[in-house]
Amino acid sequence: MSSLKTKPAQTSPARAAVVAAAVDMVLILVFAAIGRDAHHREEPILGVLLTAWPFLAGAAAGWLIARVWRSPFSITRAGVPVWLGSLVGGMLLRALTGQTVVLPFIIVATIALAVFLVGYRLLLAGASRLRRRPGR
Repeated sequence: MSSLKTKPAQTSPARAAVVAAAVDMVLILVFAAIGRDAHHREEPILGVLLTAWPFLAGAAAGWLIARVWRSPFSITRAGVPVWLGSLVGGMLLRALTGQTVVLPFIIVATIALAVFLVGYRLLLAGASRLRRRPGR
């Protein structure tokens, strides 16, 4: 006889990595879109891509250096390296390509990227802990 309660299917490591990479990418694009909307309203799609590419490249470097695919939803092994990679790499690439890098922007980017890239992993960890609590 089968039980009415079933466990959710475990996701494969490759699928988890693809999902995490996609979420990181979307959140960096959202960060760029918010910034573009606040400051530059012309060429919305191209403008967002031009603003986002240094941060996307930095996040990719963070993924590679930390081998994030091994534990893509980990806060310390994935979230922090992706955040720092996107921030530091993004700012360096912006500076090298003549884009604006000023202290207020660095502060905003530091906070926003941390909230986005580490924040969703914190939420997932919290939800996972709640599901594992006895009596649930």
